[in-house]
Amino acid sequence: MSADASGPETGPELGSETGPQLGPETGPELGPETGPELGPETEPELGPETGPELGPETGRGPGLGREPQPRTDPGQLCPKHKEPLSWFCLSERRPVCASCVEVGGRCHRHRIRPAEEHAELLRNKIVDQCEKMQLQSAGITKYVSEVLQGKNQKVVNTASATRELIIQRLSLVRSLCESEEQRLLEKVHGEEERAHQSILTQQAHWAEALKKLDTLRTSLVCMLTHLDNLQLIQKEQEIFERAEEAEGILDPQESDKLCFNKKCGWSPLLTQLWATSILGSLSGMEEVLINEKTVSPLLQLSEDRRTLTFSAKKSKACTDDPERFDYWPNALASTSFQAGLHAWIVNVQHSCAYKVGVASVQLPRKGSGSDCRLGHNAFSWVFSRYDQEFRFSHNGQHELLALLRCPTQLGVVLDLQVGELLFYEPASGTVLHIHRTCFPLPLFPVFAVADQVISIVH
Repeated sequence: MSADASGPETGPELGSETGPQLGPETGPELGPETGPELGPETEPELGPETGPELGPETGRGPGLGREPQPRTDPGQLCPKHKEPLSWFCLSERRPVCASCVEVGGRCHRHRIRPAEEHAELLRNKIVDQCEKMQLQSAGITKYVSEVLQGKNQKVVNTASATRELIIQRLSLVRSLCESEEQRLLEKVHGEEERAHQSILTQQAHWAEALKKLDTLRTSLVCMLTHLDNLQLIQKEQEIFERAEEAEGILDPQESDKLCFNKKCGWSPLLTQLWATSILGSLSGMEEVLINEKTVSPLLQLSEDRRTLTFSAKKSKACTDDPERFDYWPNALASTSFQAGLHAWIVNVQHSCAYKVGVASVQLPRKGSGSDCRLGHNAFSWVFSRYDQEFRFSHNGQHELLALLRCPTQLGVVLDLQVGELLFYEPASGTVLHIHRTCFPLPLFPVFAVADQVISIVH
């Protein structure tokens, strides 16, 4: 509450600087030791010319505001002292009057602050909360309009590409797998529906969240604009509850449930039949020859450039070509692949130590380090055998393969359209290993021999 002073020079200023000191522990010291006592014996004479007017419109009390207070409703007066509730007791969490905080009052030595100041703090909290809700709403709106919409289109595109891939492969063996085709297409359709339904659920969820946030924000704005100080203070608990409810609406998070799972299109039967059709067809086989400039001095290359034989002694006939592997017993094919489907078969029945696969043009050729060793760097992907141990190796990661028998021939299928490298045993029709990734281009067939001989099947 404020007192209307009649002039800056004729009466004591009773503003916020000379009023009761409101320490956090002791409250306003209004006794004779810390400030003017406001009792009947020590109160200054408050005439019309020398002091603040204490009429019915302005109330009483030292420096409790900056402007004259309007007439107050009887319900807004202190029930004990019948004075305006111009202070807020932080200890009891309720508005009180100036007499309550004086010496001998109920809230003497309590932690108090002006009601106007407390209301202003609540207003600031409402403003901050509304701004936070507005930012949260903007983030959700952007997520729904941009991310979810993009997810939906990506699901449609990915589902379409997967469907085309399945149909393309099944066309080679349609007479043997019509039922498999139907099963897989249903799985793709089911996965597309699941992902689409997840997106619709997310859209509905965030639409409801936006609606809820808008309702909460509107309610808080109404409080901010329509309630006076006391009414706002009386709504403090409701304000906190609504702010807490808004904070309970979490921000959108990325989820795999919103993406199409391409694994639904993977089928062991389809893969096996597809590889068999490719490697069993003359039109599907690749003409692969070895580039003699890359052959290690530990290897001998046949005249038809299809057979590599290991020798423990380095050949002196090899020239020091920049493309040649000078330490590890490696060799690259002369043909590189940029796109499409490619397949070749290597006869490995006479060797107990070999590597067969693909390598990037970036594969180093010189030195004994792992950067030149097949399967120990990021530039090569190989199936390897050492005695009775079989592995798939890439970038120093070696995956042990449990084979029931040693293959006599090793089929390699490279599908750059979808990023698949498949190793296959033609004799049993067994898929030995599949690796899926985004390969750097171009890729070359690559070979290594540390025992006996391997050769490319013509």
